[in-house]
Amino acid sequence: MSHLHHDKKVLNRVKRLKGQINAVETSLSHDDTSCIEVLQQVAAIKGAVNGLMNELIENHLRHHVLAGTENLNEEELQDFLKLIKRYA
Repeated sequence: MSHLHHDKKVLNRVKRLKGQINAVETSLSHDDTSCIEVLQQVAAIKGAVNGLMNELIENHLRHHVLAGTENLNEEELQDFLKLIKRYA
């Protein structure tokens, strides 16, 4: 997946995740942080991980599975990606 080294969108998602995880760690070290606040932060992390996974799946499909495919139907690919996102 050498193409990922140049994908700023993916790298930015990972950096954002790091920040979110660090924020949870910081919240857990404070006595006055409520459980709801931590749960909201973890829910945000879960959403971010799902977004990262979807991005990686799409990149893999485009660069490895469908690379060089003639007559690529972009609309069909987008429908398939929507389906994956719904169940992932």
